Amino acid sequence: MALSGKIAVVTGAAMGIGKAITEILLQNGAKVALLDVNETAAGSLMEALNKQHGQDRALFLNCNVESEEQMKAAFQKTAETFGGIDILCNNAGIMNENMWEKTVSINLMGVIRGTYLALEYMSKMTGGQGGVIVNTASVAGVSFLLTCPVYTATKNGVVGFTRAMAAASAASGYGIRINALCPGFVQTDLLSDATSKLGRFSHLADVSQQLVDKMGILNVSEVAESFLELVTDETKNGDALLITPKGKKYVTCPSFK
Repeated sequence: MALSGKIAVVTGAAMGIGKAITEILLQNGAKVALLDVNETAAGSLMEALNKQHGQDRALFLNCNVESEEQMKAAFQKTAETFGGIDILCNNAGIMNENMWEKTVSINLMGVIRGTYLALEYMSKMTGGQGGVIVNTASVAGVSFLLTCPVYTATKNGVVGFTRAMAAASAASGYGIRINALCPGFVQTDLLSDATSKLGRFSHLADVSQQLVDKMGILNVSEVAESFLELVTDETKNGDALLITPKGKKYVTCPSFK
């Protein structure tokens, strides 16, 4: 898929990985709706993006992925403003073992909610043009982090949901490819604040740090480049791309065919 003229929605777009994904989409000619709850960060980013790419390429919408009403309104506003939706990146996420229900709500339910809404605009079964959905998972989605069992569960859920939805899309003729982005540790606020969010597993903080030291830390631009690969390579559907400082690889799962 060539990105020039395509219309993308990115959740959690104001900072970190979401910001880098937004920037790489714009650099490659797409128009982007930035969904986030952080108005301050989004305002600063929008100012920079408008200067660099013009006033009509990016749109900020204050939106909480936990709210069906806000998500519906954001998707509708995006379609009305830009003329449709071709790409969705379900990127919004948190890591907070103290707030496990909210972690499930944002990390997993938010991804499901965004995907189902995107189908209404993108599916060829309902008059759409098809497209691509990329869900931000984690290395924890194809393995586990012992300090973050709930975060691990949500990201495993994202990968499983992605694979099942991709197969369902292919079988149903939706015309939508769906992939999962699985980065290792990334230099973001989520990583910086991680040790204070371990809850009942805070006594394992040293173990967590040892794993970070062993694996190394990615920068957000490396993750955005891998996102671009999942969007543009039309052979990728139901794929989980693991990215670490040592390289990247596609992680397969057992097939029952």
